[in-house]
Amino acid sequence: MIDIRLVRDDIASVKAALARRGVDPADIVRLAELDQDARAAVGHRDDYRAEVKALSKQVGEARRLGNTALAVELTDRSRQLGDEERQLNEVAENAQNEVRQALLYLPNLPAADAPDGDGPQDNVVARSWPGEPPAYGEAQRVPHWEIGAELGLLDMERGAKLSGSMFPLYRGFGARLIRALTSFALDSHADEFEEVRPPTMVLTETMVSTGHLPKFEEEAYHLERDDLWAIPTAEVPLTSMWRGDILEESALPLRLTAATACFRREAGAAGRDTRGLLRVHEFDKVELFAYTTAEQAPAQLEDIVARAEALLQALGLQYRVLDLCTGDIGNAAARTFDLEVYSPGVDMWLEVSSVSWCSDYQSRRANIRYRPEGGGGPVLVHTLNGSALAWARIWAALVETGRRADGSVVLPEVLAPYLRGETVIPAPTAG
Repeated sequence: MIDIRLVRDDIASVKAALARRGVDPADIVRLAELDQDARAAVGHRDDYRAEVKALSKQVGEARRLGNTALAVELTDRSRQLGDEERQLNEVAENAQNEVRQALLYLPNLPAADAPDGDGPQDNVVARSWPGEPPAYGEAQRVPHWEIGAELGLLDMERGAKLSGSMFPLYRGFGARLIRALTSFALDSHADEFEEVRPPTMVLTETMVSTGHLPKFEEEAYHLERDDLWAIPTAEVPLTSMWRGDILEESALPLRLTAATACFRREAGAAGRDTRGLLRVHEFDKVELFAYTTAEQAPAQLEDIVARAEALLQALGLQYRVLDLCTGDIGNAAARTFDLEVYSPGVDMWLEVSSVSWCSDYQSRRANIRYRPEGGGGPVLVHTLNGSALAWARIWAALVETGRRADGSVVLPEVLAPYLRGETVIPAPTAG
C-alpha cells in the first residue's frame, strides 16, 4: 500500500499520480479525512491514557503519605477515566482500521516513466522479435486444441470431467512438454536465482501482502473451512517469505525462483477466449522474484525482462514486449512490461509473462525491511516479480508454431535434454 505520510504531506501529488490510474481524486480526499479523524481519535485516547497514568502515581503517593481518603477518591477517578479510555481506544482502533482498509484498496503510485493511458489499447510496443516476422504455413494455422486432440497431447474433455471447464489435462508427450519447459526454465535461472518450492495454499495475510486481497477476492480460490487460498502465482508466497523481518543490505538483491501450479477463477471470462489453453483455471508457471533496494530495482527489472525474452528466443517463438500504460498495470505495480507470443493457429498475441516493479507497495503491507550498511533505521525493500514463463500459452504457441504438413510437431532443440533427446512429436498414424 502507499505511504499515508505522502497523503498528509503532499495530497496534490498523490491525487495527480493516482488520477493517471483512473482513481477519483475524491477517494484521496476521503482517505485524508479518515486519517485526520483517526489521528484525532488516537490523540484523544492518548490524553486519557496519560491522565490515568498520572492518577496512578498520585494514588501511590497519597497512600505513601497515609491519606487514605484522597487515595480512594483518586482511585475512583482513575477507574472512571480508565473505562472512558477503553471506549476511546475502540473508537481509535476502528478509525485506524478504516484508514488501513482504504489504503488496501488503493493501487500503487505509477512510475513517472510509465506511459499514460486508459487501458490495453494504450499500451506501447517497446520491441518485437525477430526483426522480420516469420511466414507461417497452412499447417501452422491449426489451433492447438485440435492438434492436441489429434496427437493425444491435450484432453480438455476429461479435464472437464474431473474438475469442470477450463481445467486442462495433458497426456503423454503433452505432459512431458510441460515438465521439460519447467526444468529448462529453472536451469536457465539457476545462475543467480535460488530455487524454492513454496506451498500452493497460503494464509489470508499472505494474500493481503501482495495486494491480491481484499480487492481481488473474487478472482481467487478460497478454502473457507481452513481459511487458506490457492495461490494465483508464486509471487504470493515468495513475497511473504520474509514478512515481518529485517534483512541486511548486504543480502540484497535477494533473488528467488519457483515452479508452481497457479489457480485463477477467471471470473467474468465465460465465453471469452476460453477454448483450449487460452484461458484456464490452473496452469504451471516458473516465477522470478527479487527483494532489492530502491537503487537496485531498475537493473533488476531489466534483468527479469531480459531473462524472459531469452527463454522465448531460445524457444524460437515470435514475441513482442509491451510497456503497459497506467490504466492497465496491476494494482500493486508501479511499472510493468508484458511479453506476448504470437500463436499462429489462433492468430492471436498471447500474454505469457508479466514483469513488474512494485516499489515498496508490497513490502509496506508485509513489513519487510532491510538494515542499511551505512547506518540509520530500517528501510522498506522493493519487490519485483515476473513470469519466466507461464506454460499453458507457451505450450499452445509451441505446438502451433512447430506443426508440419504431415501433422507432426517439431519442438525446439533446447528442450532435447529434458525430453530424452526427442524433439519431434510423431504425426498420427493412419487408421
